[in-house]
Amino acid sequence: MQLPHHLWPATSVSGAHGVRIGDVLLSDIAEEFGTPAFVLDEEDFRSRCRTWRDAFAGHDVFYAGKAFLCHQVAQWLTEEGLGLDVCSAGELRIARRAGVPGSSLIFHGNNKSTDELAEAVAYGVSLVVLDSEDEMSRLSAVARSHAVRQQVLIRVTPGVEARTHASITTGTDDQKFGFSLSTGSAHSAISRVLNEPGLELVGLHSHLGSQILCPDVFEPAIDRLVELMADTARTHGTVLPRLDLGGGLGIAYLPDEHPLDVRDLAPVLIDRVRKTCGAVGVPMPRLAVEPGRAIAGPTTVTLYTVGTIKRQPGLRTWVSVDGGLSDNMRPALYDASYTVAPAGPTTGRPALETVTVCGRHCESGDIVVDSARLPADLAVGDLLAVPASGAYHRSMANNYNCQPRPPVVAVRKGTARLLVRAETIDDVLRLDVE
Repeated sequence: MQLPHHLWPATSVSGAHGVRIGDVLLSDIAEEFGTPAFVLDEEDFRSRCRTWRDAFAGHDVFYAGKAFLCHQVAQWLTEEGLGLDVCSAGELRIARRAGVPGSSLIFHGNNKSTDELAEAVAYGVSLVVLDSEDEMSRLSAVARSHAVRQQVLIRVTPGVEARTHASITTGTDDQKFGFSLSTGSAHSAISRVLNEPGLELVGLHSHLGSQILCPDVFEPAIDRLVELMADTARTHGTVLPRLDLGGGLGIAYLPDEHPLDVRDLAPVLIDRVRKTCGAVGVPMPRLAVEPGRAIAGPTTVTLYTVGTIKRQPGLRTWVSVDGGLSDNMRPALYDASYTVAPAGPTTGRPALETVTVCGRHCESGDIVVDSARLPADLAVGDLLAVPASGAYHRSMANNYNCQPRPPVVAVRKGTARLLVRAETIDDVLRLDVE
């Protein structure tokens, strides 16, 4: 079986004994850690961090922790020279426990609590991205109570359509994130922050959405943001030294998808900012980007065991696995599509047939892969693997039907180790008050 290399972790190979990642057989992972399980290629993850770091050399790369974050991953980011974007007290606490310095952190969120803001300021988080007027006054008060001026960015919605699913589009007007440019809210936010004694406005932020496959959507956003920086310089005499372009670069989930490589995209974005700044007469700012999916997504597969196979004459064949909606909500949320392949031995297997791979939960929409081509002799107990599972799967995992969440297992150079242990039924029930 040939694995589409751009969908699978970089060290994936398929042979007579099944699929190996990081020189570890997936069947050995299943035997030691059980299924479902997320299997993460550590070398691929680290390599993608280095690629982004090098592509934006001289600028800042903050990994978006919402894609997937745990203690050891936070340590990898620091070791590979990346910062970390967090958006909750929980993500901030992981960063602190892992020893990520505050100077490497940026704090997001459209509804940060005062306690979260206080923890961020106390830890010395480098940048807080402002998302509401209410937050401005609360953060300013917190900063003054700590006798500091907190550096901030203002999140601007530039009115740009990212050409992605509506639920993950964030750069258009009339939504919960940021300050609208078209309504004048962004201009008003700048004026207000400049008058807050506890805040130091150092730049603007924008995020257009997730799973962006059309790189030209960044161009109008850059032009509008840089023009706003020029307006700030003209109106207030304040030159903003930083510009955060957000993240959202897409990955391949299907064989015919081939997203742009960051090594091609980065120089285009940097050059666009430089030329636009020159045209409006403001200095070139220090840029920041926030990749999450583009780093974590391709590095991981979800490993399942086939539980039942239901063949219905004249209808479809249903292949049920031991996970589904509880470890991957994206098909139900966004109509996301995936591929799947046998993870065990494949030598001498007969022709393929089209089946629907579904999960074990009490929802008709619990679909893993709708039209999968799998061996006709697929049997109960066989292993299946779904690639491109590294972003948002474990982060959004849930306990529907009291299903424990799967472990995350890192593989590298023939060794497998736990990053996040599997939940047990006792874990699921631990908050239940009798």
